Amino acid sequence: MRILGLDYGSRRIGVAISDELGMTAQGLATVARRNREQDLNALAALIQSWKVEKIVVGYPLRLDGTEGIQCEKVERFCQMLESRFGLPVYRWDETLTTKEAEQLLAEAHTRRKKRKALVDKVAACLILQGYLDDLGRREGSRPVT
Repeated sequence: MRILGLDYGSRRIGVAISDELGMTAQGLATVARRNREQDLNALAALIQSWKVEKIVVGYPLRLDGTEGIQCEKVERFCQMLESRFGLPVYRWDETLTTKEAEQLLAEAHTRRKKRKALVDKVAACLILQGYLDDLGRREGSRPVT
């Protein structure tokens, strides 16, 4: 089963995909946001080509664990995904994933200009990997869906 991981932002959507066993995440793409329909069409193409069965979206909780204004925007986006694709959509705490992605890219000596283009995809990968790791812990050695 393939799981799609998304880092939803105001300008870009970072996209990651799991392996078929649901153990590892890899960065897939960065969708430049245009409008709702074009954004959903771009995601639809990825969902179809990778035969995605589940979606995990980064949920931007505050550092104290409470929900803020961004959570409302992400919640609306999740509801659109559920309605449009008929797939289960899970919200996953994305606290500090963008910072972590930026740090990983800096440590890999990625140039600043290229870092900006990759950070959303890497953040999506971190979100999805966190979800997959949690599934593995809860269900034994590997996720069972």
